[in-house]
Amino acid sequence: MRIDVLGAVRALRDDGTPVDLGGPRHREVLARLVAAGGRMVSTDTLVDDLWAEPPVRAVGALRTFVAALRRAIEPDRPPRTPPRVLVTEGPGYALRLPRAQVDAHRFEDALAHARRTPAALTDTPAALTDLDAALAAWRGPAYADVTGSLWARRERARLEELRLEGLELRARLLLDSGSGAELVAELGAHVTEHPWREPAWGLLARALHRAGRQADALATLRRARTMLVEQLGLDPGADLQRLEADILQGATTLRPARTVWTAGVRLGPRTTVELARTLALAGGDALVHSRRDRLAAVQAAERTGDIALTARVIGAYDVPALWSRADDPEQSRAVVAAAERTLTALGADGPAELRARLLATVAVESRSADLSGTERERAGQAAREAEALARELGDPALLVFALNGVFLQSFTRPGLAAARDATGAEILGLATRHQLPNFAVLGRLIRLQSASALGDLDAAAAHARAAERLAVSTEASLVPVLTGWFRARATAARSAEPGGPSAATAAARYRAAEDALAGTASMPGLHRGLFALALLGLRLLHGRPAPTDPALDWGPYRPWAQPLVLLAQDRVEEARAALSAAPEPPLDHMQEALWCLTAHAAARLGEPPIAARAATALRPARTEHAGGATGMLTLGPVARYLTEAETCATQG
Repeated sequence: MRIDVLGAVRALRDDGTPVDLGGPRHREVLARLVAAGGRMVSTDTLVDDLWAEPPVRAVGALRTFVAALRRAIEPDRPPRTPPRVLVTEGPGYALRLPRAQVDAHRFEDALAHARRTPAALTDTPAALTDLDAALAAWRGPAYADVTGSLWARRERARLEELRLEGLELRARLLLDSGSGAELVAELGAHVTEHPWREPAWGLLARALHRAGRQADALATLRRARTMLVEQLGLDPGADLQRLEADILQGATTLRPARTVWTAGVRLGPRTTVELARTLALAGGDALVHSRRDRLAAVQAAERTGDIALTARVIGAYDVPALWSRADDPEQSRAVVAAAERTLTALGADGPAELRARLLATVAVESRSADLSGTERERAGQAAREAEALARELGDPALLVFALNGVFLQSFTRPGLAAARDATGAEILGLATRHQLPNFAVLGRLIRLQSASALGDLDAAAAHARAAERLAVSTEASLVPVLTGWFRARATAARSAEPGGPSAATAAARYRAAEDALAGTASMPGLHRGLFALALLGLRLLHGRPAPTDPALDWGPYRPWAQPLVLLAQDRVEEARAALSAAPEPPLDHMQEALWCLTAHAAARLGEPPIAARAATALRPARTEHAGGATGMLTLGPVARYLTEAETCATQG
């Protein structure tokens, strides 16, 4: 059996199946004993740590928790034989497990080994391998589901400090061993996230120097000095000052004493993909680079032939995803193919956590707008299997990732906004309880979209404000861009009401939102065609013809907009031909909007068969708003277009 606390607290049997530890108090007792590192914890201490105001029968309750834990941990222990794992010792209890069977202890031991490893010794690769594996074991904040206890907060802070030290120590070992150029991006992200860690600045400067970028290395050290002086009133430490002098003088001390190992991926695909994940969460150009680095890491992992490593690398990129059209469909297909190959290699009896992460990856990367019917069926099945495994494992970080896949595979037909809202609510609840702020942002945005689709703009606005507050702490730069689009959408909706803002005001809001989104240069799957479709929706709200500006980029939505654009130019027969040629809308965020365009064009052109198909598709979404599922634009109530389509269909 092993116990993991670097993330949510859990216990796993040797075959990888989870141990049912019971309720939150049971897991907290076990976690507190893990934190003691094998030492006895007195009953009084346990009671004080478990309850801010202990109840009258607190000791009895504690004994009940311990008894239940013993049954769970040693289910085959014969009656009346003493426990061997959770033992009674003096006035309290202790956990007797080898350190290798507890992830936090393995991490501490790997870190201690790496600290003792001088540069350029033959055991550097082994120390790095152990440290890399220990860092890869982190699934989230330590003791993630023990949120209210002072002891857990202290232990979480201690282990987080050790994790940061481990990342920096790993970089130092690599630099000392002759590597370094490949560390620049990783260390750049690290100092951005933790700017007060002086050693990290030095490591980044060394990596830049190793990459032949002496000017950038010096600029990095000067940036560190400016930050320290201006914000803390402190001069850089002696190590940073010495490093700057060495770079200026071209000192031989900057060269590795001896490079003794060259085989394999030096940075490590797992570390690379975790860096890519960090960059993705930053948005902007970093998101573009992160996707590229992520695929390179997956390919490098596959080349090692290590199936478990490959599975961990693929599954580590649990970046929240909101949009149902991929930014780079070819890359997404490559990741899905790698995940499918790895799932096959693992087999049905492979570790449940690895299988769940691979299945969730298939579901998240298989964006519905780009799938064939068979691919969509497989992606939906992967989402359901990932969710089921995640629930069995009781891992909240894994469950929110799996639910992200469930959300992205929930566009199987129009009219499912309420179901998506339920998924968003669960993601938000899990992320809030277990301190997963990036997924809390996702939950808020899903709920914003759902409320917008259901016409509840007040609720959607509340979710927008909450998402913006979260974005401040998570540095999610795309959130204010998306919420800016929502506010433009709300202005457009109100412009059709008596006394509301003018259509020109709404168009100006859309233009400002478009400029903000264009400035991110990182979400082509969302960006292309969005502004043109928003303007078309605004015109339809006011009973006006489609915009005919040839400079408008309709992106992937041209087949459904084209009939109305041609009608606006009085090219009726061409509009009829375009309507006949338009395929059924893809099953994605825009499906209700595109079906409404089809319904409107069919009614205008008097095409009953096409109108009947549109009516059939739209009936389940009768109470929703066309385009509302995006949270970014609106064509008005679906019921309006459904009535048009039904009237036309009956006239046939």
